[in-house]
Amino acid sequence: MLPSRPASRRAPAHRPLLRVSAPPSGQKAQRGAVDGFLLAMVAAVTVASCFPQWGRSEGPLHLGRVLDVGVFCLFFLHGMGLSTDSLKAGATRWRLHLLVQGCTYVLFPLWWALLAATAGRWVSHDLLMGFFYLAVLPSTVSSSVAMTALARGHVAAAVLNATLSTLLGVFLTPLLVSLVIGQGGGAGMDVGDTMLKVAKMLLLPFVIGHLMRPLLASRFSRIKKQTTLFDRGVIVLLVWSAFSDSVADGLWSRHGIGLLAQAMVGAVAFLLPMLAFTRWAARRMGFEVEDEIVAVFCGSKKTLASGMPMAKLLFGGNAAMGVLILPIMLYHQIQLFVCAVMARRYAARDAGGARSLVSTPAQPPEA
Repeated sequence: MLPSRPASRRAPAHRPLLRVSAPPSGQKAQRGAVDGFLLAMVAAVTVASCFPQWGRSEGPLHLGRVLDVGVFCLFFLHGMGLSTDSLKAGATRWRLHLLVQGCTYVLFPLWWALLAATAGRWVSHDLLMGFFYLAVLPSTVSSSVAMTALARGHVAAAVLNATLSTLLGVFLTPLLVSLVIGQGGGAGMDVGDTMLKVAKMLLLPFVIGHLMRPLLASRFSRIKKQTTLFDRGVIVLLVWSAFSDSVADGLWSRHGIGLLAQAMVGAVAFLLPMLAFTRWAARRMGFEVEDEIVAVFCGSKKTLASGMPMAKLLFGGNAAMGVLILPIMLYHQIQLFVCAVMARRYAARDAGGARSLVSTPAQPPEA
């Protein structure tokens, strides 16, 4: 017999479908940062489309070399920001971790295979591979933890799941991409060489940063805002460089505006079923609502912060790279909007009395 749903899930009959209230100042700041990040990526694509020679990897700015250094520093900072105490605190919920990682690396690729079999004939091969790349990416760290905190979920479990997903992705993402490219008859990859390259550029600086955390954590916490700007700046440069290379090789002349429409529809076709499944599975497994929140936000999200640097290593020099990264760019923005709405609904739930977003605003996770 399946375990009964915890009583705390049941919303009172009088609660409105959507609570409209003024967001706390922290949420306003976060939303402004997200909007600015989106505008910066749109600007990068626009400049790349109009002046592709400027941002090419081997162009006058030598962005290829600049980004190699930027990506190394980016993952060094990610490792520096990882709290070992948070990992230990969330380590006991093994059933939750199994669900999240299974969704990230098993369910997503299976869902891609189903969509490819049913609708793949109407999608270009490059875009189809872009959606596969989306499907095998790890979960995002920062926004998963932030949304879990906003929704009043189990933050420590979210930190552990997101971090574990990132570490697994260093090996699983290149492996799965290499296997599918080989099956597709393309110019396959050397799996071992690809994993080693990803490990050196992403995992090595991550580990170094985490090992140096005891020495530099206090200084790191004082420059958190600057490191966030650096993080987003590197991603914007990666988008600019990737689209510059692809536009110079005929991206828009071959595909046109219809490519954007297909990518947008495909991103929604991935996100909404995954959100529904993770919530359903968590309830069928009898999770408390705090763990359900972790399953929903960590199990349905895909990372742009790791996805862009990894794409550079996996697909660098590929004329189709602009198409390959388009799904994750759109998915990232859609997941932020939809999950922010869901997090507000979760945060507004009753727990031992009437509580609302206005009276008990969620606090952002500590660095």
